[in-house]
Amino acid sequence: MTKKIICLFDVDGTLTDPRQTIKPSVEKFLLGTVKKEFDIAIVGGSDLNKIKEQLGGKSIFEKYKYVFAENGLIAFKEGKQLPTDTIQSIIGEEALQDLINFCLKYISELHLPFKRGTFIEFRTGMLNVSPVGRNCTKEERIQFYEYDLEHQIRQKFIQAIKKEFPDLALTYSIGGQISFDIFPIGWDKTYCLRHIQGYEEIHFFGDKTAEGGNDYEIYESDLTVGHRVTCPEDTVNQLNILIAFIKEKREREQLEVPMQCA
Repeated sequence: MTKKIICLFDVDGTLTDPRQTIKPSVEKFLLGTVKKEFDIAIVGGSDLNKIKEQLGGKSIFEKYKYVFAENGLIAFKEGKQLPTDTIQSIIGEEALQDLINFCLKYISELHLPFKRGTFIEFRTGMLNVSPVGRNCTKEERIQFYEYDLEHQIRQKFIQAIKKEFPDLALTYSIGGQISFDIFPIGWDKTYCLRHIQGYEEIHFFGDKTAEGGNDYEIYESDLTVGHRVTCPEDTVNQLNILIAFIKEKREREQLEVPMQCA
């Protein structure tokens, strides 16, 4: 019996370069080769509009079986939106405002090589916090990312929040180049798995799979087969290996099926 398999992909660093659109060669491979073998789905931490910008606008719902934005808080199956929830309904408006105010004050006291606009982005199920500001150019994103690797700006910021709000049941997850996400415990990317039904194997592909990264929990989940990738090209390579492995396995299983008597 052929197993029903779905491949679930992170977006930034997995299907696309950070905040860039998907390359035509990668998309052609997904839709022309992978989709013939498995169902395909995407899960990103960004809001739906950003994911649409990267993966093809409204046609995204025709290309992918499931589309999960904001870790799955915004969820679509075959183009139909599924039920959702909000961060303020979990932690309350007062605690949410205290958290936002603390983050803004902390950022105001940071001295960085440069700062731009949009330091906090409010999303349905999370806050996205960028110490340097989301209005960076592509070159500035890379510059801050390298600066952050050396000075651990985001990691220190997270530790300060945890110290200030020890009783808030929140998770802090570093993803991409310039920001980190804050969301209720359990609202990491594993949140989207509650919507995926009817598969014997869920293969997840992501690049931020180390502890503290925004792919860590779903990569380590018992519900998924995790694949750590380094870039879109590596994703394609690992998919080719997976397809070959599954085909070989299916052929072997067919040979092992006993001949039926006439």
